[in-house]
Amino acid sequence: MLFDKDTLQTTGNVALKTTFLLQIGFGTLANVTLFFYNVAPVLRGHKQRPTHVVLIHMALANLLALLSSGIPHTMAAFLLSNPLSSLGCKVVYYTQRVARSSTLCYTCVLSTCQFFTLIPGRAERMMLRSAPRVPGPSCCVCWVFAALTNTYIPLKVTSAQNTGNDTDTQGRWFCSSSFPSTRIGIVSSCPDAIFIGLMVWASGSMVGLLRRHHQRVQHIHTPKGQHSCPPETRAAHTILMLVVTFVVFYMMNLVFTFYITVFLDLQLWLIQTCNVLALCFPTVSPFLLVLRDPRTPRLRS
Repeated sequence: MLFDKDTLQTTGNVALKTTFLLQIGFGTLANVTLFFYNVAPVLRGHKQRPTHVVLIHMALANLLALLSSGIPHTMAAFLLSNPLSSLGCKVVYYTQRVARSSTLCYTCVLSTCQFFTLIPGRAERMMLRSAPRVPGPSCCVCWVFAALTNTYIPLKVTSAQNTGNDTDTQGRWFCSSSFPSTRIGIVSSCPDAIFIGLMVWASGSMVGLLRRHHQRVQHIHTPKGQHSCPPETRAAHTILMLVVTFVVFYMMNLVFTFYITVFLDLQLWLIQTCNVLALCFPTVSPFLLVLRDPRTPRLRS
């Protein structure tokens, strides 16, 4: 019975490590593709849409999140000579949190901008007129805001943790951190709550607008073979899928983080599962954005 339990635990650890390494590999490739996919029009001299700037910064934030998380886990998987030092832990985890907060901010900016582009009438014209000037400053604000709101991370993170198990050779490769006080935890979670609230509001508003538009044009009979979706509607569907994906993985990661924080359960598989869930969105989102882009060639029968 003990042998079966050890075998199951070993299999689970191998599955988690394999999943994590696959996330880093495919996620890095997808985000590099997303980056050049949106930089290419600028290099060719074409007019760049406002959302392209946000997607470029989102790809950079996703890459930072994947690579910063991948450093300690890759070291743990291949057992290099020495674990991260205290300074290395501070830099890696601070970069990871800044990238995560920036990704949340960019997703919020995308959903909000897309909602305003769907508003008919004068508000739409005003939004389209000012849209080219909005993304650049918004991206800079996201980076600065994420860097400032996570300044407490280097103070809490220290060198590799001690799990109390001498047979656990993998645990020494992961940094440890002292859990923030209740006040700091509430203050640090307020920006996430605000961004998620804005995303949910913008997404719900887009669903309402699209539903009313569908009801208005339902009586119009389009000729056979002309069922193409308007670009604005297709972009709104993509942003809605992006927001739903982010919220689902964020809430799953939040459940594991809450359990680890409240019960002080520092088992290695829990920490790895929490990190895998945190990297699901940076891995999945570039595939969603590239494949749903109208410029992407599609297979036809």
